Amino acid sequence: MVPFMSKIFAQLFALTTLAAGTSLAVPAHAAETAVAAPAACPAILKQTFNRLQDEAPQNLCQYAGKVVLVVNTASYCGFTNQYEGLEALYAKYGSKGLVVLGFPSNDFGKQEPGNSKEIADFCYNTYGVKFPMFSKSVVSGPNPNPLYVDLIKQTGKTPAWNFHKYLIDRHGKVVESFPSKVTPDDKKLVGAVEKALAM
Repeated sequence: MVPFMSKIFAQLFALTTLAAGTSLAVPAHAAETAVAAPAACPAILKQTFNRLQDEAPQNLCQYAGKVVLVVNTASYCGFTNQYEGLEALYAKYGSKGLVVLGFPSNDFGKQEPGNSKEIADFCYNTYGVKFPMFSKSVVSGPNPNPLYVDLIKQTGKTPAWNFHKYLIDRHGKVVESFPSKVTPDDKKLVGAVEKALAM
C-alpha cells in the first residue's frame, strides 16, 4: 500500500503546484518546433479571384505578410515583353517575400482578346511565367475589379495602359504606383521593392 499512497501524494502535489500558478518549463525541442502565427490579412487582400489556368478561386489572403506587385497585363501590347522582367523579379526576390500578381485585361487597345486557356498558354509558353495570374477582368473605367478599386483609391492613380504596376507592402499599404513605361528592372522599381522587403 505504501508505494500506491506515495503515487497519490505525488499526483496531489503536482496538481497543487499547478493550481498555485507555478510555471512549467517548455522543453527546448518543443519551442523550436512551434509554428509562427500567420500574418493578419490586410483589408486590401481580403478578396477572391479565379486563377487563370483553371478558374479555381484564390483568396488573396494567402499573400498576407508578403510584398505584392500587382500588374495589369496583356498579350499583344508593346509592353508585353515586360513579362520576362516580371518573372525575373519574382525569381530573384520570391524567396525574400515578393509575389507578383498578374491581372490580364482587355481594357486598353483590346490587346487581351483571348480566353483564360489562351492567355495562360501564351504566358507560360512564351515567357515561362510562374508568378500567380488571374482570370481576365476590368481594371479601369467605372467598374474595375474590387482589388483595383482599392488600389486606385489608395493611390489616386488609375492604370492608363497595360502593365501599370502597384506595390503593396507587407502590411497592406500601397506604397508606390508605376506607369507602364517603368520596366521591371528599372532602378526606381527595384529599389522600392528592396525597401519594402527590408521593412
